[in-house]
Amino acid sequence: MAKDVYILGIESSCDDTSAAVLRNNVLLSNVTSSQDVHKAYGGVVPELASRAHQQNIVPVVDQALKRANITKEQLSAIAFTRGPGLMGSLLVGVSFAKGMARALNIPLIDVNHLQGHVMAHFIQEEDNSNTIPPFPFLCLLVSGGNSQIVKINAYNDIEVLGQTIDDAAGEAIDKCSKVMGLGYPGGPIIDKLARQGNPQAFTFARPNIPNMDYSFSGLKTSFLYSLNKWMKEDSDFIEKNKNDLAASLEFTIVDILMKKLRLAVKTTGIKHVAVAGGVSANNGLRNAFHEHAAKYGWTIYIPKFGYTTDNAAMIGITGYFKYLDKQFCSIDKPAFSKVTFE
Repeated sequence: MAKDVYILGIESSCDDTSAAVLRNNVLLSNVTSSQDVHKAYGGVVPELASRAHQQNIVPVVDQALKRANITKEQLSAIAFTRGPGLMGSLLVGVSFAKGMARALNIPLIDVNHLQGHVMAHFIQEEDNSNTIPPFPFLCLLVSGGNSQIVKINAYNDIEVLGQTIDDAAGEAIDKCSKVMGLGYPGGPIIDKLARQGNPQAFTFARPNIPNMDYSFSGLKTSFLYSLNKWMKEDSDFIEKNKNDLAASLEFTIVDILMKKLRLAVKTTGIKHVAVAGGVSANNGLRNAFHEHAAKYGWTIYIPKFGYTTDNAAMIGITGYFKYLDKQFCSIDKPAFSKVTFE
């Protein structure tokens, strides 16, 4: 009988410090410490984020090991987010992972944050309830920093079919929420308000971008100019119409995302379609996936809410697959901030 593999995953790419332990592909623990300090600034402040990571990383890793009921000496390897992300935040996780791996004399595994989001679909829990997509499958990867359609040929063979040429979908939602004075992060706020609004109440500009690429800067500008015009006519316009504004904004963004995804399915002929990243927690997008499954015969894969935001479980599962292939990382590999698939 093969010996169990225990992977410690560490994620610190933005403002969440997270550690997870997996036994093979089964998640034993997933601990995340979020940072509330950024709400006052309407966005993540890199310097504050990196300082908070320094405070959080030791207790978070300690809790992950305790909840998994294993000792650090039982670990087979340590997987960590090497990038993309905020450089100061990444350096905390990268440095900690390198130091711990060297102290324990176990392999180090670097993980691309974007690949981690996709691979979240392969996490199994103790009850083995998760349905895993077959290769090849398509994945709509949408978050605050990324909007991409990718074709997953194998866990280590990811082909970008289309991506945003400017803003990401999540970034557009956050900025429109900020313009409305609703606070940060905007995603959950817009999602909640949209459930009570009319998605057809307002119309905003849509991009005309070729192929499978995205653009959201024009929509953001259209939203801002429209608000300015309406506010001149009625200073209480936002308060009176915030539900309808949120619903119309969400509807427009989801419609833009799904239109390109339909093109990807038509172009590739692949009907196994997944969604990943922070925006995959949005109810409007999840509902659109279910509607497309019913209408077009897609087989869809939607992650549990806990695996949509930045978390170490997705880093750990990617690390597990790389461990099986002995794809280890040398200790001199630096963090990287650029958004890319290596």
